[in-house]
Amino acid sequence: MNNRIIFFALFLSVTSVASAQTKLEVEQFSQKLSAVPQAQLVDVRTPAEYQQGHLPQAINMDYRNEAFAKEINNLDKSKPVYVYCLSGGRSAAAAQKLVEQGFKEVYDMQGGYLKWSAAGKAVTAASAGSSSKDAMSQEAFTKLISSDKPVLIDFFAPWCAPCQKMMPSIKKLTKEYEGKAVIETINYDQNKALAHQLGVDEIPVFLLYKNGKLLWRGMGLMPEAEFRQVIESNL
Repeated sequence: MNNRIIFFALFLSVTSVASAQTKLEVEQFSQKLSAVPQAQLVDVRTPAEYQQGHLPQAINMDYRNEAFAKEINNLDKSKPVYVYCLSGGRSAAAAQKLVEQGFKEVYDMQGGYLKWSAAGKAVTAASAGSSSKDAMSQEAFTKLISSDKPVLIDFFAPWCAPCQKMMPSIKKLTKEYEGKAVIETINYDQNKALAHQLGVDEIPVFLLYKNGKLLWRGMGLMPEAEFRQVIESNL
């Protein structure tokens, strides 16, 4: 009997967390925000990311900062909280933390700022299509992918954990296929206009071109063997 009671209590706890934390696609998230004046909208990215562009009226609370646990106490637990990050990983963890701390209604935007900006939604500060002075020009990109050798493009960001996990494999493949294929890393932060044009709304994203044509697209954490297979089949 005691085991049944414990199991039932755990079940209720998990169900409560699940019901309090709601994942929404960009359009649903946008509609919810529009219906709630002065919503508690939290950008859980780093201050540097926030400065490059964020949702209007969003406040910045860096989830990876030690101060995050204290900062969320400034929010009203009786009102809904809307959270987002770049692509959804940090916001999911932040939403769970909020629920654990007693927030009753938490909405997590799926796909994050990348999906929001790709959908053409309003942003504050830097625009979704902005690029830095170090950006690759469209002319340079077109020339790069026009090679008669396979050209593998890796869109990454220094702060993106999956991107950094993939970097050793990308460097290894670069040396392995030297002279046979071209492998180029492109910093997303410095090339937002190019990324937007190519429909890059998640990172890391990998694009394989040859003679100017896109032949393959991959994303996220991927095994080296898959890259080799794609490159070898297009040599």
